[in-house]
Amino acid sequence: MIPCPPPEAKRRSRRIVALLITVGALLLVFCVLSGPSGFGLPAIRTRTGYDILLLRLNRIATGLIVGAALSCAGVVFQALLRNPLAEPYVLGVSSGAGLGAACAILIGFGSAFSLFLLPVTAFIGAILALLIVLAVAGGTRASVYNLILSGVIVSAIASSILMFLVTTARSQEMHSVIWWMLGNLQPATYGQMVITAVVVVAGILTAWLIAPQLDTLTLGREAAHHVGIRTARMTAVGLVLGSLLAAAAVSLAGLIGFVGLIVPHVMRSLLGPGHRRLIPATAIAGGIFLAVCDAVARTVLAPRDIPVGVLTALCGGPFFLFILKWRGRRGWVE
Repeated sequence: MIPCPPPEAKRRSRRIVALLITVGALLLVFCVLSGPSGFGLPAIRTRTGYDILLLRLNRIATGLIVGAALSCAGVVFQALLRNPLAEPYVLGVSSGAGLGAACAILIGFGSAFSLFLLPVTAFIGAILALLIVLAVAGGTRASVYNLILSGVIVSAIASSILMFLVTTARSQEMHSVIWWMLGNLQPATYGQMVITAVVVVAGILTAWLIAPQLDTLTLGREAAHHVGIRTARMTAVGLVLGSLLAAAAVSLAGLIGFVGLIVPHVMRSLLGPGHRRLIPATAIAGGIFLAVCDAVARTVLAPRDIPVGVLTALCGGPFFLFILKWRGRRGWVE
């Protein structure tokens, strides 16, 4: 297992966490004050100002939920596959979840039923996509290049099927699905937000509880087996858990890529590889990161609203190439 850090490292981690909390609080204030209507606190004494403030708070809450889910899913996938580039978007899990959720949207069930149908279909799509990627790549021990290639193939197939469904849909359904595919934090129903939040919190708590096993799995399956870890079972649990978190995020906000790649890398470089500290810190940082990205996307071309998935892709693409090229030369990428 990951050795216990010395007291100096623990004190450093506490200082970093305190700094992150302070910076995160300031960034959340920035999100509350930012919007297409201008920078500043809306006049809440008026009905319009109250509605604007409520809209901003809802988007921040959605960003915190979705960002935490995607970031923790990335942490779990990277630990299980021992691969720094593993994350829901790159592995095709998000595309599979998006296809499943889009099918539920295009079917157009009643709102009471679709409230539960959307997360379920997204989860089924995510699991199927992950299984196909692993089967094509050669299992959980596949190289990073096989995993990336398999993820690209699965994502392309899922996107092709999704675009075919969109072209056969009615104009109103086509517009809503295309906007949803770009990833956005437009407020959903409170019922859907509550259900997604419960699923995400339960998933993050489960990931935190299995953190010691994740620490051991990062050392290799053989080492984990020798210390009594049932590697096959734990790998299956972790893959399902990561897919569940990704599916919950997709069902609420659509396809948002690279959050599960950027945030875990930054937090791991600051706090180290221990998952007991890494998982909660990554959840908080991921939520704040996505909320800030959404605030920037809403204000940079105001009054136009840019989907937050576009901004995260612009940030994540260069970051992905940096990890693939520079870190690969130092032996981080198998």
